[in-house]
Amino acid sequence: MGWGLNVIKQYERLVVFTLGTYSGTRSPGLRWIWPFINNGSTRVDMREVPIMIPRQTSITRDNAPIAVDFFVYMRVMEDRPQDTILNVSDFRAAAQALAMTTLRAVVGEMDLDDVLSKRERINTALQTKLDEVTVNWGVKVTRVEIKEVDPPVDVQEAMNRQLSAERTRRAAVTEAEGERDAEVNRAEGERNAAILRAEGARQAAILQAEGDRQAAILAAEGYSLALETINSIAQGIDPKTMSLQYFDTLKEMGEGESTKYIFPLEFTSMLRGFLQDNTNSANQ
Repeated sequence: MGWGLNVIKQYERLVVFTLGTYSGTRSPGLRWIWPFINNGSTRVDMREVPIMIPRQTSITRDNAPIAVDFFVYMRVMEDRPQDTILNVSDFRAAAQALAMTTLRAVVGEMDLDDVLSKRERINTALQTKLDEVTVNWGVKVTRVEIKEVDPPVDVQEAMNRQLSAERTRRAAVTEAEGERDAEVNRAEGERNAAILRAEGARQAAILQAEGDRQAAILAAEGYSLALETINSIAQGIDPKTMSLQYFDTLKEMGEGESTKYIFPLEFTSMLRGFLQDNTNSANQ
């Protein structure tokens, strides 16, 4: 830090010492530093700082070694830039060392499965534990992001087998569900087809019965008309006509091979009337 007139940038603060004693913090702008009197004045960067934590091997609660690397993001607190000078010599290096030991403590309280599946929980735990210490340095931990988690080789192989088995199981379940849906669809289609066939057969039977009924009614009406016609004609036939019909019938019977005939009584009475009529006609 030079003596005389200094320009403090927007993202900086100037921690000023007078004769070796902290005397205040200067805000951005033109600031004068007295020679020999303001000795040891230091600029403090207020921007967020990412700190890379090298890969560390930690032991989980179930005694599984696991390698983890992550980033810690922090910034100097607005009202306490002097604490980064007064309370710690290099807060970045101190934060890195603290993060390494804190990671071992957090991972040691978790099982391997939780470490692999609950990264957000680890991030939150690390941030909380780090922030409890860095606040004394005037530094705020804004967030922690795990970059990579590497389980042991045998665990990784077991996980790969488990994932493969899970994918196979899901494929089998999906295939079974597809077959089930197909069977349901086929059964539904067959049921609908059976309903349609039954409905068609019922309609056909109804139409057939209706047709038979109409045909029977027409046949009955025709037979009734025929009987009425025969009856009306029969009422106009006189006994002579009926006698002639009997004679024609006798003639046909005589041409046959039979030698014995049986005549009803009505035939003789009709024949008697026919003969009387012919006799009367001859006398006249």
